[in-house]
Amino acid sequence: MSQYKKIYSFAKNYKKEVYLNIFFNILYAFFSTLSLIAIIPVLKVIFKDTEPILNKPTYKGLAEIKTYLEDFLNYFLTKTVTEYGIFTVLMYIIGFIIVVFLLKNLCNYLALYFITHMRNGVIKDIRKDLYSKVVKLPSSYYSNTTKGDVIARLTTDVNEISNSFLNILEMIVKEPLTIIFTLVTMLIFSIKLTLFVLVFIPIAGFIISKVGKSLKKSSLKMQVQQGKVLSMLEETVSGLKVIKSFTAEELFKTNFNTTNVGLFKYSNKVANRQNLASPLSELLGIMVIGVLLVYGGYLVFVDENMEAGFFLGYILLAYNILTPAKNISKASYGLKRGNASAERIIELLETDEVIKDKSNSLEKEHFEESITIENINFAYEDEKVLKNFSLTVPKGQTVALVGQSGSGKSTIANLLTRFYDVQEGTIKIDNTDIKDYKLNALRSLMGLVTQDSILFNDTIRNNVALGKENASDEEIIGALKIANAYEFVKDLPEDIETNIGDSGNKLSGGQKQRLSIARAVLKNPPIMILDEATSALDTESERLVQQALENMMQNRTSVVIAHRLSTIQKADKIIVMKKGEIVEQGTHDELINHDGTYKKLVTMQSLE
Repeated sequence: MSQYKKIYSFAKNYKKEVYLNIFFNILYAFFSTLSLIAIIPVLKVIFKDTEPILNKPTYKGLAEIKTYLEDFLNYFLTKTVTEYGIFTVLMYIIGFIIVVFLLKNLCNYLALYFITHMRNGVIKDIRKDLYSKVVKLPSSYYSNTTKGDVIARLTTDVNEISNSFLNILEMIVKEPLTIIFTLVTMLIFSIKLTLFVLVFIPIAGFIISKVGKSLKKSSLKMQVQQGKVLSMLEETVSGLKVIKSFTAEELFKTNFNTTNVGLFKYSNKVANRQNLASPLSELLGIMVIGVLLVYGGYLVFVDENMEAGFFLGYILLAYNILTPAKNISKASYGLKRGNASAERIIELLETDEVIKDKSNSLEKEHFEESITIENINFAYEDEKVLKNFSLTVPKGQTVALVGQSGSGKSTIANLLTRFYDVQEGTIKIDNTDIKDYKLNALRSLMGLVTQDSILFNDTIRNNVALGKENASDEEIIGALKIANAYEFVKDLPEDIETNIGDSGNKLSGGQKQRLSIARAVLKNPPIMILDEATSALDTESERLVQQALENMMQNRTSVVIAHRLSTIQKADKIIVMKKGEIVEQGTHDELINHDGTYKKLVTMQSLE
């Protein structure tokens, strides 16, 4: 329940809807009970069960309330039947019953109307906060989870909360009130008969709770399994070309089927437990109705302590408890099932962001002096990738990082942009630790072009203008020209308004990379980080884009992570890395003359 309390905090913005729901649920419970009471006069008229009473009875207090109500009803029926005739009275009573049922169902609709608005509003706010959290969480979080699990929390878990959220609010207000109003009326009719019902309710509740005890545990396993299914589906769609080229379809089918069967088993287990709620509660209820019929029949026919019309009305009232009791049992099962989803949602919402702004963090609009990396040690879990790494990048210079895969080059880019935070040592911009700057201010100083072209299912305009939303057509086209991308964009059906598909799959690898470069060019930051930015280009595009990048980098500070060494020969300083440490540094000519690791790398590439 503690998880639901946190979910309920989202309902603060919908207090009006909550109060109106409670108000109309109270009216619904009242009219629901009244609609059954109103049937009693019809039964008495039909069965001619009315004891003639000519004088209006006198109210003598709660102790005699039952006798007073019976006598008053008989007096009312005797008087009105004598005055208007039995058939006319019957029509009036039926008309009254229809009006009561109309009011009952109108109140039910209005209660559902307001609770639906509140529920959907809460779900909207939960999704908004979850998405905001997904965007804020650092890269390290996604290294330890799957995309499918995150997607499952935003979809299936939120939907589960949506269903259980409505049910529990109905359980808290409408159904208990209906039971309470009905029980009060039943107590007035017969204390003895009602004692059977009062004994039944806790027994039934105990049996139902025992059956549903393990539901939450099974539900949690089911939600995890749903995340695995979504994750496998996402990986399959993303890597379909590789799967087909390696003829691994059967392997992936087998793996997916194994996970899918697991989901099937947990889903059945949860659903069967939940489906048991309604028939179990109805069976327990009808057993009590059976006992009431036996004992009530004794009171009517043997003891003659109750009129037949009142007894039949009492049975209807007793049966009226069954429906809300069934709903409560189903809602309690839904609550247990939804609690597993609530835990997963709250867990994500309360995940520590780790990388966030300090309370007194600084703004930063201009880059003035240098980037300084001092004695950095960094490890991904237990794998140390940087060891005592130090580097200074003066303003206006281009520094290239080269080395074998796994030497820590891309980690430097991740640390500069604070996708990860340093564990030991400091990174400073203009002699101030980057942790002291606001994240948005720090990242606004930088343009990033990654090895993998990350584009979105949108137009070329919106992809390029990601860092400058109000950019004009002329600015966007100018950036595309610098990145040597406009030559293919201008031939597209809708020019810069052309949609490039999911992840830009309507474009070639080289075209996608040039759009990524154009996006960084348009942002026009003082610091440019190029993480193997030209690796996906063909030879001709590489030459043209490299020339554009060189022109762009003339008036800005650049950190270039390079695989193709031919692209960084004009760098002011080249840092050669091996196993997280600097083994050589200098200009291209200096390192060639040194005849060390760098020259070996250049020689190896020239032979390729």
